[in-house]
Amino acid sequence: MHGGEASLVLPDFSSVSFFGLQGNHLLMLGLLVCAAGLVFGLVTYNRLRDLPVHESMREISELIYQTCKTYLIQQGKFLLMLWLFIGAVILLYYKALVGFSWGRVAVILAFSLIGMAGSFGVAWYGIRVNTFANSRTSFAALRGKPYPAHAIPMQSGMSVGMVLISVELMMMLVIMLFLPAGIAGSCFIGFAIGESLGASALRIAGGIFTKIADIGSDLMKIVFHIKEDDARNPGVIADCTGDNAGDSVGPSADGFETYGVTGVALITFILLAVDDVAIQVHLLVWIFTIRIVMVLAAFISYAINSALTKARYADADRMDFEAPLSQLVWLTSIVCIALTYLTSYAMISNLDDGMWWKLATIISFGTLAGALIPELVKAFTSVKSRHVTEVVVSAQQGGASLGILSGLVAGNFSAFWLGTAILGLMTGAFFVSTLGLGAMMLAPAVFSFGLVAFGFLGMGPVTIAVDSYGPVTDNAQSVYELSTIEEIDGIEDEIKRDFGFDVQWDNAKRYLEENDGAGNTFKATAKPVLIGTAVVGATTMIFSIIMSLTQGLQYDVDKLSLIHAPFLLGLIAGGAIIYWFSGASTQAVTTGAYRAVEFISANIKLDGVTKASADDSKKVVEICTRYAQRGMLNIFLGIFFATLAFAFMEPFLFIGYLISLALFGLYQAIFMANAGGAWDNAKKLVEVDLDAKGTALHDASIVGDTVGDPFKDTSSVSLNPIIKFSTLFGLLAVELAVSISSGGNAILAHVLAVVFFVVAVYFIWRSFYGMRIGLDLRDVRRELSDDPETDELSGPAAAAAVVGGMERVEEGLELETIPQRSGLEHSHS
Repeated sequence: MHGGEASLVLPDFSSVSFFGLQGNHLLMLGLLVCAAGLVFGLVTYNRLRDLPVHESMREISELIYQTCKTYLIQQGKFLLMLWLFIGAVILLYYKALVGFSWGRVAVILAFSLIGMAGSFGVAWYGIRVNTFANSRTSFAALRGKPYPAHAIPMQSGMSVGMVLISVELMMMLVIMLFLPAGIAGSCFIGFAIGESLGASALRIAGGIFTKIADIGSDLMKIVFHIKEDDARNPGVIADCTGDNAGDSVGPSADGFETYGVTGVALITFILLAVDDVAIQVHLLVWIFTIRIVMVLAAFISYAINSALTKARYADADRMDFEAPLSQLVWLTSIVCIALTYLTSYAMISNLDDGMWWKLATIISFGTLAGALIPELVKAFTSVKSRHVTEVVVSAQQGGASLGILSGLVAGNFSAFWLGTAILGLMTGAFFVSTLGLGAMMLAPAVFSFGLVAFGFLGMGPVTIAVDSYGPVTDNAQSVYELSTIEEIDGIEDEIKRDFGFDVQWDNAKRYLEENDGAGNTFKATAKPVLIGTAVVGATTMIFSIIMSLTQGLQYDVDKLSLIHAPFLLGLIAGGAIIYWFSGASTQAVTTGAYRAVEFISANIKLDGVTKASADDSKKVVEICTRYAQRGMLNIFLGIFFATLAFAFMEPFLFIGYLISLALFGLYQAIFMANAGGAWDNAKKLVEVDLDAKGTALHDASIVGDTVGDPFKDTSSVSLNPIIKFSTLFGLLAVELAVSISSGGNAILAHVLAVVFFVVAVYFIWRSFYGMRIGLDLRDVRRELSDDPETDELSGPAAAAAVVGGMERVEEGLELETIPQRSGLEHSHS
């Protein structure tokens, strides 16, 4: 198809009626549901803002928000710079090669900005809600009851989930209902690329930022034997900012993009693979009505679960914080499945051969996955799981070494069990697709996989809610310590006078720590759901590329085979990129954390002060931001030019590359996410259940957690948007390459492939050699001897000798000199 997805034309939705309403009028009712979702989110926003909180805690949460806001503004500018690369390719392809009018090209560019702004906007909303909720949760815990410490993060999470899904769905419906059908394809492809770019940048940079701060803060507990979130540690504010940048901003943008891209993929498939226009309309209206119904299902489930939880725990002195979260996930899954069957029967029972129950069953495999996968994840990451217990037991006798090995075991086993679960659900969907769907469309199995991904996301508001629960509970514990509220003169009398209750300090601290463990677990559960959606959904997008290359499966289908060497080479190339990405993102964390630890160690003041200086805290935030952006720049440009290079080398090599990205990425992400989750909650077990802070076992668990930090919150979670961005951008890249080659310029296409590959390799090289700490063994020797005269070659000179002119390239992004505790000067690396 000339122009690919941008040339797709939507059918007339008014041509088919449902319940006596034209299809377009039925979908318009969905706009009311979206508006109601936004109203719910905003009402909850105001309720959280107005909850009681002591001024000392409110000040900390506002400081966290201000640093988050500064970070997001910098990321917004960074995003616009990255968008220029994408915009250039869009302009070149659609204007110079396809020949679209300037107006149509402008539509694609405009909607790419709208998509990027959507990812950015919901991320901002998420941190604002969460930074209201963190201090209110911390204060509510002072009452000595566990229920308020659960209810407030749950409300904030549901607010984020409902707003995110409502905004995304509203944008999609507006394109379908109010814009000319002839430009809808252009709007969708621009929108999808923009939100994918936004999610990629915010997820990767946020993941790097948060783990630099987290590791820098955590290691101070070992070095100086200070408590968790000690207010004197200038890394703690950066850690709190990172909790939002990595665990709120990233997932919010990621969830927004995942929901949108999956919808665009299904629309594209239906328009390409279904010939009958009436069936196209039936399927499109049915899919989006199901989405609308699932938003209602999520709200109904949340309301029921909240009532049940309140009735059970409102006056309780003990609470299993994981129980109501698990109950909400399963309740939502059951309600969504029931409503899927009812809606399908009501809307498409007139389709031949019992198609309504077959399609509903396929979606339900995905909806079931949305509840089953979190249960499997809990088996490897929950504070109650045997794997997490094994990490603690191993560390007790073997220190950090055996603890780390046990975490690796948990990650590897989890990849098997989750991979097997996804395999089983997709196999079930494939089996149902063989029961007559082939008479209605091409490649029914691919459509079934897309519907499975759609089902994964049916619980979208709840999936986002339980994920957003984590950063609030994490921050709540930090706010408690940072506020130093216990040390305020007359605080107990003040709270009794102003808020009407007696403070219970010991209970408050314990509930906050236990709740943080539950937050860790459910942060972990959302990650495989999103990565699973990316992989399953990618098959649908890859199919649209295959349809274009084979002219509707009429030509060159034999090249989708291992016998066709370029296809096999593409499979190998995708795996290589996944492992480079994992290393590059971790390297950015490692170098940034080194600089953060270096600065904190040199500037932390423990005697005669109660809090770190604001300037020192801001400096740590600055270190985290700069290294996050440096790491992100290398990674994004490496991915960008690698995608262009493989697309231009050979189109079927590129298909193999995309398939390989998805499959390698699935297992790498699950392994890393759950190994990190096991280490994270092993530390929580040591701190809460064993009450062993400050012991050798605690030190060992901290080391395991710092290894797991970039595993679970940087590399693994960032693979999801990377897979989708590469696939979506690949739609343009491969069409651009084919257009050039078919115009008699095959040699030019291959020359460009080599050029792009060289540029990609440069950024891949730079992601390590340009991101190194910059010291060598002579500097380590001087550090060990603590004698600045041991070696004539200083740290900066050694660094310059290693990386040479590379550092001058980086100079514009570098920090000023940071003093070191051993006399070494900071190297500009």
